[in-house]
Amino acid sequence: MIVDNLQWKNKISSHRQIGGIETSVLDSGLSKGVRIAWVDTGSGLRYKVVLDRAMDIVDAFYHNHSLSWLSGVGITGPKLSLQSNDDWLEGFAGGLITSCGLDHVGPSEKDSYGDRGLHSKISYIPAEIQSIRQPDIHNGDREMSVTGCMKQTQPMGLKMELKRTIVSFLGESKIKIIDEVKNVGNTVAPHMLLYHMNFGYPLVDVGSHILWKGKWKHREVADTQNRNTVSYGDPHICPDVLEAHNGNGEEALFIDPIADQNGKCLAGILNDKLQLSVFVHFKKEQLPCLTNWLHWGKGEYVTGLEPGTHYPVGQSVAREQGDLILLEPSEKKRYEFEIEVLYGTQEIKNFIKKNNINKAYGY
Repeated sequence: MIVDNLQWKNKISSHRQIGGIETSVLDSGLSKGVRIAWVDTGSGLRYKVVLDRAMDIVDAFYHNHSLSWLSGVGITGPKLSLQSNDDWLEGFAGGLITSCGLDHVGPSEKDSYGDRGLHSKISYIPAEIQSIRQPDIHNGDREMSVTGCMKQTQPMGLKMELKRTIVSFLGESKIKIIDEVKNVGNTVAPHMLLYHMNFGYPLVDVGSHILWKGKWKHREVADTQNRNTVSYGDPHICPDVLEAHNGNGEEALFIDPIADQNGKCLAGILNDKLQLSVFVHFKKEQLPCLTNWLHWGKGEYVTGLEPGTHYPVGQSVAREQGDLILLEPSEKKRYEFEIEVLYGTQEIKNFIKKNNINKAYGY
């Protein structure tokens, strides 16, 4: 749905009657004091940007349907230091986007280059807000955005910054993320980045489709075995709750996504019963790796689609493999991707036809 200016012209005084951005501070429990921004697109899509947690997006709804998986932890505040895996997990809210990096994605590790906790620190760093742009509907401008900067730096150590802009338009069920990572230090900086997108009920339910296209392997299987199976059957179909996934039971697929003629990749979740889907558009050149996290535990029923510069194997493995990104002082990397929500039989059919979604995507 796209708002037609003629529908509202001369009938409203403020864009807030349709949508916009509203900032506030949470005041209860572990989230007390955390800054957030609610973005309402006016199309049925609304989402919560946690300004104090790298501007990650946690809650996301389309009309009365939740799109993201929310952990029992909820939103917690920023942390200056992370010492172990538990530190990162204890503040993992799940949500539509949790950023991982900027120097390491994967399990905690220690080598001659230093100690690194699970998925590193970026998601725990608060933003310095640079701008909040509201739509100006009286001049026909439907764009709204939030821009901020996160500093993952320390004296005599790693010095990196993430500048993030989140953009939506009134009347459109889309979220665009524009990230710029810069080495602001005076030595070479290792760089890895992964977007941990977590989808949950009711979008994710028994029989929902997990759509992606490309060669893949199970995370736990050696390259030479190349086993293309998961423990429960079809990797493209969400199963019922699995007892084997209770506790820390999980699986993950490492996918080499196939791009279209324009260099763009597509992955998403489609629920036929609800006629609701969410798709992620990303550029293969920027984010060549796609991880599909599968955790079908009782009360923790979630799947993640995670485009990244690397699979979550850790900085030491990436360095050993020779594909660790090394940013020179003042060097920048830019990343862009878009999340799109589709609703209704005809809209989804048109999208499937336009993007040639077929058996190659598992559909």
